[in-house]
Amino acid sequence: MTDQPRQRTYTWADMTPTLETARRLSGLEYLHAIARGELPPAPIGMTLGMEPLRAEDFTEGRAVFRLKPQEFHHNPIGSVHGGVFATLLDSAVGCAVHSTLPAGVGYTTLELKFNCIRPLFAGGPEVQAIGQVVAVTRQTAIAEGRIVDDAGKLYAHATTTCLLLR
Repeated sequence: MTDQPRQRTYTWADMTPTLETARRLSGLEYLHAIARGELPPAPIGMTLGMEPLRAEDFTEGRAVFRLKPQEFHHNPIGSVHGGVFATLLDSAVGCAVHSTLPAGVGYTTLELKFNCIRPLFAGGPEVQAIGQVVAVTRQTAIAEGRIVDDAGKLYAHATTTCLLLR
């Protein structure tokens, strides 16, 4: 055990101008613009240390986020905190829904339910949170998500209901 404090510094962009641009793009166009570096990523990605977005990770109805578990993700018992699982899954399922929306339509998470199947630890495998839309109606959308490693081992599963903001 060490008494040496750890420190982590990160930066993010002011999202105010980006949000105005977002209203003029379809959800998929918006996600691709972020992946190409034309718009800044969401601050939560910087906070969690998610891997940079790639355009191929976003298709209509599908979104993928990557994370390498780090020590700063740990809870007091030394495994990745459940809130990290929840945030990673919420990002994947929410952006999967977003990828189906036309310009001017937004969404918010109405309900998120997730189950952690096994723990993650710093130094363990990089994981992917894969979100997939199940259905979209005029007012709501539902999606499911999984956190898996490169071998396909399941770490967590989620479902969400999103409220569409027209």
